[in-house]
Amino acid sequence: MAKNVVVVGTQWGDEGKGKIVDWLTDRASGVVRFQGGHNAGHTLVVGDKVYKLNLVPSGIARAGITCYIGNGVVLDIHHLLSEIAQLEAGGIEVRSRLKISPGCPLVLPYHIALDRAREAAKSADKKIGTTGKGIGPTFEDKVARRALRVYDLFHPERFAEKLKENLEYYNFVLTHYLHAEAVDGEAVLKQTLLDAEQIRPMVTDVSAALNAAYKAGHNMLFEGAQGSLLDIDHGTYPFVTSSNCVAGQAAAGAGIGPGMLNYILGITKAYCTRVGGGPFPSELDIDTEGTPGWQMSTKGMEFGTVTGRKRRCGWFDVPALRRSAQINGVTGLCITKLDVLDGLTELKICTGYRKDGKMLAMLPIGSDEVAGCEPIFETLPGWSESTFGATSYAALPKAAQAYLARIETLCDIPIDIISTGPERSETILRRHPFD
Repeated sequence: MAKNVVVVGTQWGDEGKGKIVDWLTDRASGVVRFQGGHNAGHTLVVGDKVYKLNLVPSGIARAGITCYIGNGVVLDIHHLLSEIAQLEAGGIEVRSRLKISPGCPLVLPYHIALDRAREAAKSADKKIGTTGKGIGPTFEDKVARRALRVYDLFHPERFAEKLKENLEYYNFVLTHYLHAEAVDGEAVLKQTLLDAEQIRPMVTDVSAALNAAYKAGHNMLFEGAQGSLLDIDHGTYPFVTSSNCVAGQAAAGAGIGPGMLNYILGITKAYCTRVGGGPFPSELDIDTEGTPGWQMSTKGMEFGTVTGRKRRCGWFDVPALRRSAQINGVTGLCITKLDVLDGLTELKICTGYRKDGKMLAMLPIGSDEVAGCEPIFETLPGWSESTFGATSYAALPKAAQAYLARIETLCDIPIDIISTGPERSETILRRHPFD
């Protein structure tokens, strides 16, 4: 019988989902992206090759795996074609294995222009930290029912008419309100229709294909982008992304029933990071050499895959994980980057918060509420031995085992996988999600 596994980030993104999806793909027939856009960044290390992906699902690095982009993804087709070209230059066949939903809303140049102009107009304390790739405005168009979708591309007259209408609106906003340059409609139309012919062979009814695969007994992996605490509904709003990042979105964003989601794997760093603005209760100083935060930042190479921005770092946050576990229905955890903590003499775990004289066991809803939270820490001994590349739980230092066991106890979720490095082989398996 088929089994579908959903992989989601349980923190603020950048948890290492790409490597784990790639690693799990040896037991799957296909990998599905179901939300977000090319503001996501997944890095795969396969032997001596490094692949940086934004839209193409992480299963593409394994031959024979079919990859799907579901209707919940907003699609910049010009960027997608660039990404495909880079993968093909690295020897990976993409076009025959990539299937794109005709329902994907299109990210177009006016979305990018609006995104950047809006962020530039904000004061420093109001900036969201958007990637400037047009993702938010595209999701706005989707909800406002003026989005152009992949299926519009193959009706050029209809596409041109809708594009003209949208540009009249957006160019007015850009020039009169944001004092930015207008977007050239003719150039957008010409380039987009040229790109459309390249993706035409890849456009497929993804919903029908996934339902057929499930009935045929094929395992599927559903790959989330960003992290659950950036979810538009459940995250630290307004410092969030523009889509739902939780496991339940796999159903809506791919066109399947929720009963087809059988196991939810929560990817969790052994510490916490965050890119961009927004509250971060367990945040540490990352600039003072020799401090734990500095070690997390430098040893963990904490720079965004998409933006290159330095990630903020902090201690492991249990209340935040409890919130993620609740909104995702997490079945098991995968802990990543444990080796980054090697050499620290002591570790801290945030076990709760104090706010307005009250104790909180779970991350509150909304950034204003989270901003007032004071972390409560529990201290554990660190370890001097290296955990890098370990392939068995018994090989880990006793203090590392105790640290992981304490996380399991506090979060009440089993740790099924531990990633000890970027390579596929640098993984400890305790329970396989597909078993």
